[in-house]
Amino acid sequence: MSDTIRFGISIDSKLLDSFDKHIEDKGYANRSEALRDLIRAALIDVKWENGEEEMVGTVTLVYNHHVRDLSDKLTEHQHVHHHQIISTLHVHLDAHNCLEVLVIRGKAREIKQISDELIGVKGVKHGKLVMTATGQGLH
Repeated sequence: MSDTIRFGISIDSKLLDSFDKHIEDKGYANRSEALRDLIRAALIDVKWENGEEEMVGTVTLVYNHHVRDLSDKLTEHQHVHHHQIISTLHVHLDAHNCLEVLVIRGKAREIKQISDELIGVKGVKHGKLVMTATGQGLH
């Protein structure tokens, strides 16, 4: 474990009040943990922008399974990328709509490409990629 370093910052009082409300709403125990999370999030964003880092993403898709060949097309995409798609969850939301969540691991640029392909399949009503890190190198 690395050494903990304490440092001070200057901040506008209204901005600090807003931050304090934010951390209270989120349930943080203190400002330090909230700041650590903000720093980690910024560093993860940089890794995603780089495109070459090993990352993890979840793709959430909502679609009408009655759309012709849509389920087959989504399954085919998943089989093409079986090395990167490490898990899927399929939920029947109602008589017509399904939700799928795919966990994808690989280089950030590959995950983005796979996500765009899946979300872009004709008939997908909504899709979203949520990006994160593998946990390696985060403190």
